Order: sequence, then structure tokens, then C-alpha cells
Amino acid sequence: MLSEDAVPDPVPDGARIGAQLRAARLAARLSMAEVAERAGLTKGFVSKLERDLANVSVASLIRLCDALGISVGSLFQAPKGEVVRRDARPRINFGGRKMTEYLLTPSGEKRVQAILSDIEPGGGSGKEPYALPAGVEFVLILAGQLQVTVAGEEVLLEEGDALTFTADMDHAFQAPAGSGPTRVLWVLSPALPDHGHEAPPPLG
Repeated sequence: MLSEDAVPDPVPDGARIGAQLRAARLAARLSMAEVAERAGLTKGFVSKLERDLANVSVASLIRLCDALGISVGSLFQAPKGEVVRRDARPRINFGGRKMTEYLLTPSGEKRVQAILSDIEPGGGSGKEPYALPAGVEFVLILAGQLQVTVAGEEVLLEEGDALTFTADMDHAFQAPAGSGPTRVLWVLSPALPDHGHEAPPPLG
């Protein structure tokens, strides 16, 4: 079981997903212990996530959503309308550490999904690689640097650099600790599902 390093401060407004995770668990009629076992996390850590008292890596959040029978995209509060104003970007929680992320594409847009990430030095997706249920992933570095690992291959991207790869390949990313703030545009095609999938069968 993984017991992630819990961040003691509550998750900021706009990035809180605890209530959604708890509602999904109750809807699936699963105990906290069952969800923790399926996701490979400790019951205590799942409890902290449901109360927005801890942050989680991207890989662990994806495993947790799988255990709950929901898509990670269903946690995003997508904006309405085709124009997403700079001061009205909805903040999302896609897991990871030392990151602030915003969804730039509106609800109902299934062909493509764009996410803006502001990453502090040393921040990123977490050590464990993850894969996404999309065809193509595109990343553009708007400022700073980003170390991206795709299928075990590491590449350092700097401002203005872009990378395109298959989204369902294992990957992870981190802003170098010695760099300044990093701003990244991610584009996924097609968009991540924004609805649940069938919950896994009960244990035993």
C-alpha cells in the first residue's frame, strides 16, 4: 500500500475534489478500506483526500478514480460557452504537487482538451508514471523548464519547446528544482471522458 506524503494544509478552493471522491465512493457502495485496497493506497490517506487535507500524485488519482468507477475528467468543472476568459478559467485538480492547473476548453468539447499548468520548482506529476485514456498528448513550454519522461526516455524541455507523444504511454513530469516557475500548455485529443465508467465488481 502506498502512503503518500500528505500535505498538511487543506487543498485550496477550486482544487477541492474530496466531496466528489466521497460521493463517488458512496454511490458505488464501497467502504473506504475497499477503495484504498483497490487503489493501492492506505485507508488513512484516502480519508485525508476525501476531506481535502492532502494532495495526491497524478498516478494515484487515476488509480483512485478507476477504483471508484469514474473518469478523472469527471472531476473537472468545465467552463460554459466557447470563450474562456483569462479571469474565469476554472481551476482543476489533476493530482500532482506544487501545481496550479486550469481547464481552458468548455464543457461538451470532446475532440480536444487544453489544460494550463503553473508549476513551482520541484513540482510535477509525482514519481510514479501514469497513462491517460486519450490518443495524443501535446505539451508546449510557455515559460521555464520541464523534465518529461515518456516510456522511460527523459527529455528536458525549455521555453518554446514542444513535445507530442501517445497519451496512453507511461509518462511523468517535473519542473527542475533549480529552475524558476514553469508554465505549460497541455493538449489532449480526444478529451478525457467526463463521465463515470462501470465500477469494478465488489471484492471477494
